[in-house]
Amino acid sequence: MGQVVFITGASRGIGRATAIEFARAGFDLALSARTLANGDTHPHSIRTADGQPLAGSLNETAEQARAFGVEVKVVPMDLLDSESVSQAVTAVLDHYGHIDVLINNAIYQGPDLNAPFLALQPHTLARMAQGYISAPVQITQQVLPGMLARGQGCIINITSGAGESDPPVPATAGGWGYAYGAGKAAVSRLAGIIAREHGDQGIRAFTVNPGVVNTETLRATIGDQGIDALGKGVAEPELPAAVLHWLATSEQAAEYQYRTVHAQPFARTHNIAPGQS
Repeated sequence: MGQVVFITGASRGIGRATAIEFARAGFDLALSARTLANGDTHPHSIRTADGQPLAGSLNETAEQARAFGVEVKVVPMDLLDSESVSQAVTAVLDHYGHIDVLINNAIYQGPDLNAPFLALQPHTLARMAQGYISAPVQITQQVLPGMLARGQGCIINITSGAGESDPPVPATAGGWGYAYGAGKAAVSRLAGIIAREHGDQGIRAFTVNPGVVNTETLRATIGDQGIDALGKGVAEPELPAAVLHWLATSEQAAEYQYRTVHAQPFARTHNIAPGQS
């Protein structure tokens, strides 16, 4: 059996692009998300301006990936349900027997996540804590023992600038709220702990900030005009996907642990482009 990458949040956006990038490189895939089929609806999900579910699904991603001749295992997973998380990871491990690369990309994206501070409700904080802290830890704790047993493994966690800096404007004016910033701050701390505790056992762990990326969620949030206004500061999902693949496979990648890899400038500096694998 070849190398296996487990990508969470693979129904659209960066997760989907990352699945295609790794499939092109010959990795077998395990893909998870809530949306199995296009049009599936879920509580607390982002919708388009006219109220429709966002385009994209696990089944569509899997179909595109299988065109490269790799095996693809699709498992539904809801980050807000710890039993769903456990069952998804168990299904992947039962199917493949091991995971070489884990990419914690899935997040909770409820419309209340960027509520202004005085409007922030306890149930929002509870969902943030489950989706951004508990679920990634649970997934990684289930995957890591197998990596340790094999003496090798790579774990990549997707953060954002919201977890590492203050918003430029208030949440009511388009900045991020406390819940999202706190969630991503927790994600930013995970890789360094793993690398410090298990780096001498063959485990590499990275934190990646993809920057502003032209995803279905971003378009639903700020619209095409908003994306146009951002100009060259917006990357297509394929660019951070290429950086994730480079970190997982390059012999030089280990030196970029214990820091946040900012995908867009990193790709320019290292001449990383989509589809090079």
